[in-house]
Amino acid sequence: MKRLLMVFILLFFTAGYAGEEEPDRLLREIDRNLNPESYESYRKIINIEPDGRKKEYVLFSLKKGVDKLIALFLAPASDKGRSTLRLGDNMWLYVPNVGKPIRITSLQSVIGGVFNNADILALDYSAEYKVEKLEIKGGEYLLHLKARNRSVAYDRIRLRAEKQRKIPVRIDCLTEKNMLIKTLNFKNIKDFTGGIVRPSVIETVSPLYKGYRSIMIFSKIKKRSVGDEVFTLTFMPRVDSLR
Repeated sequence: MKRLLMVFILLFFTAGYAGEEEPDRLLREIDRNLNPESYESYRKIINIEPDGRKKEYVLFSLKKGVDKLIALFLAPASDKGRSTLRLGDNMWLYVPNVGKPIRITSLQSVIGGVFNNADILALDYSAEYKVEKLEIKGGEYLLHLKARNRSVAYDRIRLRAEKQRKIPVRIDCLTEKNMLIKTLNFKNIKDFTGGIVRPSVIETVSPLYKGYRSIMIFSKIKKRSVGDEVFTLTFMPRVDSLR
């Protein structure tokens, strides 16, 4: 009888857990709802200074799998033809007529403003972070994420996502000691067709850059697969051929 009772209790709690979202699987699902695994996109990034001055950039990007992303600058004219490449934790910037690509880091920014290179060349969150804790608060999930290694831009992340659609609403980027570095707010849900329904605007502010804002606006996202040869240093000068 005692053995039967223990089996019943085990089945009860197992069934209860199975009914909840398994944290790492939930994070991967949020990744897929935010972006297809492999895709192309067009986006504008606007840096806004405290005095209201703005500078705008237009980028064409291609991503493959969880760790490959390449982006080409289309505007302004002074940056046209530049490209950036990310392979896992490694990043490069190519500038026409300068020579070979140069290494850049995740915490630098090739455009200035509040977005850094890790934001501009963002990979899947599940590729860089593991879930330490999952909470359910009203109609939202709150995932507490910890970096998988020290090369990741942010030591910790608090990710809020809609419970129904499982898409991000807000992300707080933190240090190891939980000091706030920046906040990303996801806005303006848009149907990009092809089953892609996600925020079209990401706005970021930081207590480290008082009065500054940066906004990322997606005008197009669609599923697309390209070969691994695209995500190489030798291909960086030729990204425009894929548009």
